[in-house]
Amino acid sequence: MNTTGIDASPASPKGNWRAFFDLVRKAKPSYKMLAIALALSLVNTAAGLFVPLFTKNLVDGFTLNSLRTYQIVLLVCAFVAQAAAGGVSIYLLNKFGQQMLAGLREMLWRKLLYLPVAHYDQEETGGLISRVTNDTGVVKQVISEHIAGFVTGVISIIGSVIIMLTLDWQMTLLLLIAVPLTLFILIPLGRQMHKISRNMQKETANFTSVLTQVLSEVRLVKSSNAEPIEYARGKQGISKLFHLGVREGKIQAFIGPLMGIVIMTLMVVIIGYGGLRVSSGSISAGELVAFILYLIQIVMPLGQITAFFTQLQRAMGATERMIEILGKSEEMQQEGQPVPSADATITLENVSFHYDNGEPILKEVSFYMPSGKVTALVGPSGSGKTTLFALLERYYEPEQGRILYGSRSIEEFSLVSWRSQIGYVSQESPLMSGTIRDNITYGLDREVSEQQLRSVAEMAYADGFVDELPEGFNTQVGERGIKLSGGQRQRIAIARALLRNPRILMLDEATSSLDSKSELVVQEALHNLMKGRTTLVIAHRLSTVVDADQIIFLDKGKITGSGTHDELMNTHAMYREFAKQQLRYAEHSE
Repeated sequence: MNTTGIDASPASPKGNWRAFFDLVRKAKPSYKMLAIALALSLVNTAAGLFVPLFTKNLVDGFTLNSLRTYQIVLLVCAFVAQAAAGGVSIYLLNKFGQQMLAGLREMLWRKLLYLPVAHYDQEETGGLISRVTNDTGVVKQVISEHIAGFVTGVISIIGSVIIMLTLDWQMTLLLLIAVPLTLFILIPLGRQMHKISRNMQKETANFTSVLTQVLSEVRLVKSSNAEPIEYARGKQGISKLFHLGVREGKIQAFIGPLMGIVIMTLMVVIIGYGGLRVSSGSISAGELVAFILYLIQIVMPLGQITAFFTQLQRAMGATERMIEILGKSEEMQQEGQPVPSADATITLENVSFHYDNGEPILKEVSFYMPSGKVTALVGPSGSGKTTLFALLERYYEPEQGRILYGSRSIEEFSLVSWRSQIGYVSQESPLMSGTIRDNITYGLDREVSEQQLRSVAEMAYADGFVDELPEGFNTQVGERGIKLSGGQRQRIAIARALLRNPRILMLDEATSSLDSKSELVVQEALHNLMKGRTTLVIAHRLSTVVDADQIIFLDKGKITGSGTHDELMNTHAMYREFAKQQLRYAEHSE
């Protein structure tokens, strides 16, 4: 369900304009501030329109005797008003732009947090980061830096033309011939700039994605001696951005001299033709000076208007990508009933599932997990064990079948209530950058006392190594917990699960990647965690399987056997082979 109120469907040019301004409105900036800023910009422009007229009168009737104090005061006041109005307007527009930028980023950040996991299976992280940072910045730039130039530029041009027509309509018409000729050249260039800008935003997102991926896995890069390969990938992105930048520079290099030629040509024409008009007495010298000044007030805003439309095209391209994200359906965290307080059996009824590639992962899987008992999932890689975990966490929904808690489908419960019942400890045990305390209490919206923290650390056998650290629970773990060993990370993850006090426990064989000493400690911690809880374990080691109350053997998405260890040893050939391999592995390890 779309919860943003923004239409994410492909739009016409008018639709793109509407979508752009609708997105700005959703950011909820202060329109009062924008109105004041634009009003001050108009004051600045209006004051500028009267300066050439004042200059005309000054030139035509200038003598020391004719110069009056009030004229000097008026001129000084006009300049001061221009400077003050311009300065305050720039400040308010920048503040308005920052408000809008913060609003857009807040919307995108919230949306990214509440999107379902399936979205991240298709999108690269770097591209999403680029949406929140680069694309929002482009929209902000239009509002805070270009919209005032566009509005005042239009007013300046209209006002200047009207005043010039009153001074001398013949010279004004001669002047206006250059405007359509200039636009005839600038509009196609603006379209080319739009295409280049969109490609540049796309390549910037791709380059950001490469940077994010490589730098987050820099240890893998170095251990694989992949620096030359990643350097080549990064260089390719840099090269594409370079060539797009050069193409953009070519257009700008054409626009700049073109505007210069137009200005110089108009200056020559106005001065030459105006000089003839002055010599014939048709206009005064002051009027010629005023014409020249008004000419400048027409030509200069043309550049601002061109820049506005170029930047607006870039912003609409960025808007399309942001609207695409904001229009996606998000997880409804609070919809549904709270999970009943009584423990219940979890039942899977004919559950089938496949990812977007169409390959079936689970095929009519049915089994139950008794309350307070341990169920182990066993099977070859790719048999669907991890997918079952994802379905139980409600990262995805089954294509067919249903999952019950007691007699009710788990989809009847709110996501917040359901996920609060689950404790999950994986092989990697991911940690967030921060302190050990931050990671143990991660996700909790309540205060955790020092006694509670130490209690769960003791049960997770984490208190020993924490007390040896100089800063104890306030020790920084580094990005993804890199400053701690695998066993230490696992024990922090177990302490986190203990603090949540979940009814349902899911273990992705949390000891499979540990050395024998760490495994023993973590195994003891897991026993503390599993007491009295409904536990589902992805089992890679025989010790876990032997102790399980029931074992489910998965092969190619189907259940091919279930029962206790002894039952499967007698009835299931593949399970028997699995057990023998584990025994050989254990003997070899010893």
